[in-house]
Amino acid sequence: MHIQILTVGKLKERYLVDGIAEYVKRLGPYAKMQMIEVPDEKAPENMSPAEEQQVKVKEGERLLAKLGADVYVVALAIDGEMWTSEQLASSLDKLATYGRSQVAFVIGGSLGLSSELLRRADMRLSFGRMTLPHQLMRLVLVEQIYRAMRINRGEPYHK
Repeated sequence: MHIQILTVGKLKERYLVDGIAEYVKRLGPYAKMQMIEVPDEKAPENMSPAEEQQVKVKEGERLLAKLGADVYVVALAIDGEMWTSEQLASSLDKLATYGRSQVAFVIGGSLGLSSELLRRADMRLSFGRMTLPHQLMRLVLVEQIYRAMRINRGEPYHK
């Protein structure tokens, strides 16, 4: 399986970079993992709704440009489906079984994902109704992908 994680902005926090690198290393025997970052737009605190929309559109265009036509796209969105780790594992297993071995998880910037990108997504996944920093979401996501791979192979992993 080839898994991409597409994100907006550069990850700078050392503890997050180290944590993600550890899980990507652990994922080596299970899947090819690729992290792709696209530049974020400046987003001052007091933007109008139109300016916020413009930021999301620009970031969305950058993300969409990185997605191949045959890639199964999972958009991380607060209004998406909430799954258990077992459901994520099952979904990834089914995708691989039915020839959809190219999967991209997309994490938007601080304002979220553009409507164009959400339309391109094959599904929306939520990790809960709470807002999480998009930088932290990268670490949470890669850990859950690793957990899913272990579940699919029947290997032990802490609960």
